[in-house]
Amino acid sequence: MNIERFADDDALSVALATYVLETIVKQPALVLGLPTGRTPLGLYRELRERSGRNRIDWSRVRTFNLDEFAGLDPSHSNSYRAYMQAELFDHVSIDAANVGFLDGAAPDLKAECRRYEDAIEAAGGIDVQILGIGANGHIGFNEPAGGLCAHTHIAELEQESREANAERFGGDWTKVPERALSMGMATILNAREIVLIATGAEKADAVHGMIEGLISTQLPASILQVHPRVTVMVDRAAARWLSG
Repeated sequence: MNIERFADDDALSVALATYVLETIVKQPALVLGLPTGRTPLGLYRELRERSGRNRIDWSRVRTFNLDEFAGLDPSHSNSYRAYMQAELFDHVSIDAANVGFLDGAAPDLKAECRRYEDAIEAAGGIDVQILGIGANGHIGFNEPAGGLCAHTHIAELEQESREANAERFGGDWTKVPERALSMGMATILNAREIVLIATGAEKADAVHGMIEGLISTQLPASILQVHPRVTVMVDRAAARWLSG
């Protein structure tokens, strides 16, 4: 893993946005995997501000988001699709047809997971997958467990993950759906390049375990150790337990 350290979230967000935008310029048909949650908010702010007025052409970029809450229609204000529209898609020149997203309200969720895998394959796979990490070491909604799903699947959410998403549901974690749809670990590892971002002291233990600990399904992010091209971007607080 290539580890890049930054003073704070703002510096990290600027650096990653610069990399993403430079990659789009060089590779206009980039297939980009995207996360949600609090950590990438700075990244999306930088991307929309620096792409505005068509300064960066997103028209051929394709995106696939990591996950979506089960039971929420894409138009629901608490859905991750609504989050991405507000934070990025409504502000850049991306073609709506090129936005890949899981439908949490699909009548057959297993079929929806299969459809998503097929869509990623039809796009030629993901070029750059951006990830966050949960305090319990999850990526996407691949939660700590005795075994992990390889492909896009229905995930049962741990209380810790529901608590981390409570802000979108009026601060009440019990209102956060108990299930979500998520890319699986093999789907994530099939990306040609992975960039994981982590900020804040609450992520320090997970970051340390991911980088310096043993590979374990109890810390799903540790499985990224087997990928040949991973960059981990951390702020000072998230890197506090790293050696060197």
